[in-house]
Amino acid sequence: MYTYVVRVVRAEEWALVKDLRLLALRDPVAPLAFLETYEAAAARPDSFWQERAAGAAEGSAGVRQFVAEAEDGQWAGTVTVLVEEAGTVDWAGFPVERRQAHLVGVYVRDEWRGGGMTRALLDAAVEWSWKSGVERVRLIVHEKNARAQGAYRKAGFIPSGRTVPLGQGAGEAEYEFVLERPEASDR
Repeated sequence: MYTYVVRVVRAEEWALVKDLRLLALRDPVAPLAFLETYEAAAARPDSFWQERAAGAAEGSAGVRQFVAEAEDGQWAGTVTVLVEEAGTVDWAGFPVERRQAHLVGVYVRDEWRGGGMTRALLDAAVEWSWKSGVERVRLIVHEKNARAQGAYRKAGFIPSGRTVPLGQGAGEAEYEFVLERPEASDR
C-alpha cells in the first residue's frame, strides 16, 4: 500500500475533481451515499467542474474540499466541507440554529478502505472546521449505509436524533451525525 497526504484541492485540478466524483458515483453504495447520479454528474459541462474546484480550493470562503493523494499522484479519497451559517435553512429545509460545518461527498477508493484514510480525511475536515469557527460539525448518512456509519462513529461522530426523510413516500431516511466543538479546556 502506498502512502498518501491529505491536502486541499487546487482550482486548476478541476478535471481530477470531476474524475474522482464520477468514480464515487459508480460505487455500489452510491445510491445510498450521494444525492446525485452518475448520469447527471457526467452530463455537467466542464465549466461546472471548474467552478466547483475553484470554489472549494484554498482561499475560498465557506467551502473546502480535501483529497487524499497517493505518492503516485492518484487521488484515493475525498471529503468536502460546507459551512452553514446560523439563521439559514439547510438543504433538507431544516433551520440552521448555529454556525456549523456540514461534511459531504465522503469517498475513498475501494482499494484504500480499511487503512485509516477515511479517518484522515475526516480529521482534516474537522480541523479546518474548528479553525473556521464553527460550533459543531455534522454529516448526513443513509440509514442503510452501515459502513459509513461505522467510519463516522470511529471518528467521534454520534447520532443527533435528527432524521431526514428521503423523497415522498420512499419510507427511507438519513440520520444526522454530529461532532460537537471541544471545550476550550480540552484543546
